[in-house]
Amino acid sequence: MRDALIDQARRLTAERYPEAWSVVLAGSVAAGRERAGSDLDLAVLLPDGHPTHRETLRHEGRLVEVFAHTLAGLAELRAFDAASRRVVIQQMYATGLVLLDRDGHAARLAADCRAELLAGPAPLGDERRDALRYALTDLLEDLGDTPDRLEALAIGTETVRSAADLLCDHHLAWIGTGKWFPRRLLAAAPDLGARLLDAHRALSETGDPAALLAAAAEVLDLAGGPLSAGYRRDWPTAARPAAPAPAPAGKA
Repeated sequence: MRDALIDQARRLTAERYPEAWSVVLAGSVAAGRERAGSDLDLAVLLPDGHPTHRETLRHEGRLVEVFAHTLAGLAELRAFDAASRRVVIQQMYATGLVLLDRDGHAARLAADCRAELLAGPAPLGDERRDALRYALTDLLEDLGDTPDRLEALAIGTETVRSAADLLCDHHLAWIGTGKWFPRRLLAAAPDLGARLLDAHRALSETGDPAALLAAAAEVLDLAGGPLSAGYRRDWPTAARPAAPAPAPAGKA
């Protein structure tokens, strides 16, 4: 099946992107984890003058996710992904299968992206880390106090997300969403990350939050401990909503 999907990706490339400088096939097909319904994920490098965009299309009955960009557009995408600590486009280039490479662009980008992934993200600043510590402290208080199972499940989901952010920051590791959430968490912290995920599953299956409270508290200790009373965060002036204009004379 994999060879057939690779051939299909090559046909799509020839039909829709004949001017491309490079094309990289990423995702489950490139990793050898394809299934019958797998889509095709393509990173397409285009000459200057083309728009950088993401497009979902259907080719020969199969969904295709296209990440198309110029070199300048790709630099912006990489900067955005690094700032968000998710590195989606870097993962595509670092681990993808090269279908087309004019002038060695794909090879150079793959090497750069592998180095970026290996280096890890910059540490969270104190303000962001404290905000996460405060949020997780509050979540743990609510999780241990609510008798409502639906509320506990909702709080538990937020607890795992906040704890994962702090734990990945502790290890200077990238984070992920969707299926990449557990993958990145387990890569960053195989033991404590697994306990967080198992505890969240136990909460959903049994309604017992004890394991999640313990695992998340351990993460909180690694990040500097609980933070509640005494926490202050000033609202940036530029982010404040504008004050309403005064009413004209004679009107309420």
